[in-house]
Order: sequence, then structure tokens, then C-alpha cells
Amino acid sequence: MADLEKEIKRRRTFAIISHPDAGKTTLTEKFLLYGGAINLAGSVKGKATARHAVSDWMEIEKERGISVTSSVLQFEYQDYCINILDTPGHQDFSEDTYRTLMAADSAVMVIDASKGVEAQTRKLFKVCVMRKIPIFTFINKLDRDANDTFELLDDIEKELGIATCPVNWPIGSGKSFRGVYDRNLKSVITYSDTEKGTKEGKSEKIDFNNLDMMKEKLGSEAYSKLCEEIELLEGAGADFSQEEVDKGNLTPVFFGSALTNFGVEMFLKYFLDMTMPPLARNSDNGIIDPFKNDFSAFVFKIQANMNKAHRDRVAFMRICSGKYEASMEVKHVQGNKVMRLSQPQQMMASDRHVVEEAYAGDIIGVFDPGIFSIGDTLCSVKDEFRFEGIPTFAPEHFARVRQVDTMKRKQFVKGITQIAQEGAIQIFQEFNTGLEEIIVGVVGVLQFEVLKYRLENEYNVDIRLENLPYEYIRWIDNKDEIDIEKLTGTSDMKKIKDLKGNPLLLFINSWSVGMTLERNEGLKLAEFGRN
Repeated sequence: MADLEKEIKRRRTFAIISHPDAGKTTLTEKFLLYGGAINLAGSVKGKATARHAVSDWMEIEKERGISVTSSVLQFEYQDYCINILDTPGHQDFSEDTYRTLMAADSAVMVIDASKGVEAQTRKLFKVCVMRKIPIFTFINKLDRDANDTFELLDDIEKELGIATCPVNWPIGSGKSFRGVYDRNLKSVITYSDTEKGTKEGKSEKIDFNNLDMMKEKLGSEAYSKLCEEIELLEGAGADFSQEEVDKGNLTPVFFGSALTNFGVEMFLKYFLDMTMPPLARNSDNGIIDPFKNDFSAFVFKIQANMNKAHRDRVAFMRICSGKYEASMEVKHVQGNKVMRLSQPQQMMASDRHVVEEAYAGDIIGVFDPGIFSIGDTLCSVKDEFRFEGIPTFAPEHFARVRQVDTMKRKQFVKGITQIAQEGAIQIFQEFNTGLEEIIVGVVGVLQFEVLKYRLENEYNVDIRLENLPYEYIRWIDNKDEIDIEKLTGTSDMKKIKDLKGNPLLLFINSWSVGMTLERNEGLKLAEFGRN
């Protein structure tokens, strides 16, 4: 038991979220450098011959230079075992990020120092607030000209509704960037443009009270400005409170430059000190304690074709309690069957190794023959409970999908079904018309492009997409009490069903939703389903 407790306590599982191009993937890679997981950082946006970021493994990601799926990366640093969930920054893939946040115990929010809080950060942050998880902020790109530091903090507080507590403070930015002041150590760490792909730094640490050295290294002007800003900060800034951080009410803020590798290890050390081991989870049988309960996990992501040679499907699971051991039997609650998990693996992007054991907080990938769904619970054979479901967000864009070559119907159905099971798209059919036409719903239009690309490259199927005018979708909450055939709708309403045969309604106009509810007494509609 002592070993189990020790192993779980050293786990830290967090997601990294940001607006596109804020430097999230670069920061992730620098973490891996410190953990010794990689020897040289890659570049996401390089030419075809350049290295690609370790966490961007899908072909379309390498071509476009954006992350479209969440990557799972594990590495050791000092006495910690760290699981990083790297998420897509582009808002069109935000649903994948939402699900990933369900598997994390805390989140690191990366903000571009020259842009402040951007639209996508706002959207993703709200999910963190819903989950009440601790949020840590890394304000990146100080090696470029940045916004005023107080304005950046004000921006976070106003836009996101969370108090900020800077743990360090930047001295200038861009060409005049001199380093950061560490408020705890009361010392300045000077900036040096280190070798970008290595972890060796050339920074110096100077005691703030060493006046001569401070002026020599920073210059009199920068030193005077720093003194003024620190005085202002001590008088007006929020005090650090671990309790408020744990509740998600206060975000510790750090400044640095992931590209030049400045401030990254400093951030990592503080972060690990301020975050908690794996948290307890809610189930329909009460709270599941990571230390006291036997093995349990839930599926938060399914990914097909991670390995082109094998055309496989991997179900990613967050272990919530206890320990997984090779060949142990587990219960798949939703499937109501006892099974052995086939070749559980841990990931370094597309590189993987089979694991003999894993603990609460860890993420494992399991071969999925098509039996798992997002939100499924696995637990020990003697237990019977389900973790809270993961919300299915309402698609905002719809299109009818047509095959170019109707002889490839089998590949088409297999491909589109597998991609839908991953949660990247939602697929529907006409309700009770006998038509085999498929309607696809997505959260962001870029997902249509990914769907087309993947069907072509992974399943050898060409499709045409015909955009539909619908913008609003509603699940029928009380389908067993309502005769769907006799529903009185509006002229712009369309009845459809999902993969499980559940009835849904599509509308072009928002006011049609209210009108349909008025015309059908007792009808209950929901804005999102639940896996």
C-alpha cells in the first residue's frame, strides 16, 4: 500500500491550453527536454525537411503546422511522473480540448505577451471554470515586444474573471528584455538567448539587494522601473494563496520565452510544487478516491490510425484510482463484460511502449476493437459504478456527405463511423425515411476539411460535402414519452437520428426552437447530449 500511495502521490496530470500560435507546443517540448524525454526540440512550422514537433503526429498536422488532436505525453522530472495532455489550440477543435480537460487535474494556460487574452483562451478557460480545476498561466514570448505587464494581468482578470498572482515579474521585453524578478527568492534571473534546442542556459541569478550588480546587469533605467513596478505590485497585487489556487479562483502567473528556453524550468519547478496529486472523481456511487479504491478508469478519447502500418484504434483512458497491472481482468461497465485490456501503452506522441503497470493519474492507450465509446467506465471486477459522463457539445455546422464512388460504400461507412466514434464529428441520418444519406455535424468548419482529408488518405474514399443551412440542434430529453412522428414543428425543422438511434431536431432559426416547444406540450429539448 505504501508503494501504491507513493507512486500515485508523485503523479501530476495536466492539460496545456492556449490560442493558436501562443507557443503551447514549443513549451511542451521544452518540458520534455528537461525530463530527458527528447534530446532536441523540433519545429512545428519548419519546411518539409525540418523536424516536426514531437506532439504533432497526424499527417495533416505536419502539413498545416497546427494541432488538431490532443497528444498524450509522459515523462519523468526529478521525483515526479508527469502526464501532459497537449490540446489543439484552434477553436474548430475545441471539443477535443473539452474532453481532454475532463482527464486533467489542472491546466496550464499559455498567453502571447503581445496579444493578451484571445478569443479561444476565453472559451477554453470557461471549461476549466466549469471543472473548478487549478489554472496556471505562462505568459510567453517576452523575447518579443510585449504589452504592458499590468495591462496583461488586468486583461486576464477582466476577461476570465480570475484573480492573478505573479510569481515572477518581467524586466522589459523584446530587444530590451533583461530577465525576470523572482518574488519568492527576491532575486533577478538575467535573460540569455540560450541554445534554443537544448536545456543548458547561461542565465545568472543576482540578489535584488546587490545594488551595484543589479545596475550593472540591468542598466539604471531598467532597474529603476523594476523597483517602481515591484512597489506597485506589492501594494495592489493579490497575495498568493494555495487554497485559492486549488479552488480555481487564483492563477499563479509566470513570464518567459519558450522559444529561447528562458523561464521554462523555473515555471516547471514552481508548478510542480503548487499542483496536487491525482484528484478524487465523482461517480453514480459517490466519490472515487484515487488512493483507496481499486483500479478504475474512464475513456476520454478514441483515435484511429495512429499507426499507418496497422490501421488500429486506440482508446485513451485516464486511470482514476488504484493500479493497473498487466493481464489483470477489468469490468467494462457500459458493455457489461469482464475483459483483459489488450496491450496497454503509454505514449510519446506516436511512439509508444507497452506498460506492465500504471497508476491513478496516468493515461494509457488501449487497443480498441470497436467496443469502447467516449465516457465509458472501466473498474475492478467486483465493482459496479459509472463516472460522470462527458458532455457532447452541439455542432454548429452541418453538411450532407456524398460519396464520389458509390462502389466504396463499405470503406466509406467504416471510415466515417470510426472518425465519429473519436468524437471529431457527429453523424446523423434522416429520421425514419429509409434514406442512407449521412449528415455530418461539426463544432468548427475546419473539421470538414480534416474529415475529407482523412477519408481520402486513411480509407481511400473521396467525398463531396453539401452545406446545409441548419445552425441549431436539440436532443429530445424525453423521447420515450413523446411520439416523434406526430411532433408539430416549424417549416425550417428537420428530424434526424444519431448513431444510437436517438431522435434529434435541427433548426435554421433559433426562434423555431421555442415555437416547437410551445406547439408540443410536454416536449423537453436539451442543448447537448452526454456520452
